[in-house]
Amino acid sequence: MIIYDSIKKYCQTFNNPTLHPLIGLVDLDKSDLIQRCKFRIDFYAIIIKDSRCGDLRYGLKYYDYEEGTIVFFGPGQIGASEPEGEWHQPYGKALIFHPDLLHGTHLAKQIHEYSFFGYDSYEALHVSEKERALIDLCFANVETEIKQNIDKHSKQIIVANLELLLKYCSRFYDRQFITREVVHHDLLAQFENRLNAYIFGEKLGMDGLPSVAYFAEKLNVSANYFGDLIKKETGKTALEFIHLKLMEAAKTKVLDRSKSISEIAYELGFKYPQHFTRLFKQKVGVSPLEYRMGIN
Repeated sequence: MIIYDSIKKYCQTFNNPTLHPLIGLVDLDKSDLIQRCKFRIDFYAIIIKDSRCGDLRYGLKYYDYEEGTIVFFGPGQIGASEPEGEWHQPYGKALIFHPDLLHGTHLAKQIHEYSFFGYDSYEALHVSEKERALIDLCFANVETEIKQNIDKHSKQIIVANLELLLKYCSRFYDRQFITREVVHHDLLAQFENRLNAYIFGEKLGMDGLPSVAYFAEKLNVSANYFGDLIKKETGKTALEFIHLKLMEAAKTKVLDRSKSISEIAYELGFKYPQHFTRLFKQKVGVSPLEYRMGIN
């Protein structure tokens, strides 16, 4: 595995000069032949893979456009170029920037909101010709500033252009969610079926409360992508959706007076009955006991 632990190392790997210690715009076309392998990136990376390339494993079944594919990496994320060991010529561009670049800026507080940095590579962004032109313009603006002599305005201007770029990417991902509506409805239906089977079957009592990560793994999507999908399709977070379905089962069980509230809590996968009582009151408006007694 190659570990890219600095902007300089990434630039040098692809035969590009290092113009700034914390940010770089790398022309992958300048690279010599390079071996496909696993790699880890210890900073943020926005990589445009031209349609003629396609060497990263995306596993995609649905292509919206062919003008360019964009993948996002957050610090510490691992990727793979396949088949491993094969020599190839990279094509495209990579905008890379270290978290230290953002220190003290508005973007440092907001970067976590750009959840696509946590998507898997097969959940890449596919852009149209017009969208690609906007992305290229943002890349060019960053490159122009990097090539300037560093002064007191440099960081502010660079980060402002990064923020504009990320806002465009958010917009384009929203468009992609819409254009894949049929695919996502199918994914949502699978999620509901699996959730019902989990809650109303035997897994709840055996394995405990279901997590968002559990269903994301079963549906072969990243937790971040899954969470964003559920939010856009239902208006609720994935966890809220799970809790609402759980409370449907809980309301039926609570009316069974042959069992104590604690017994029901354990049956529903809660380790502590007080956690069940707290969630029930939060979602239903009354405590489990009050619900049983018909107090509204």
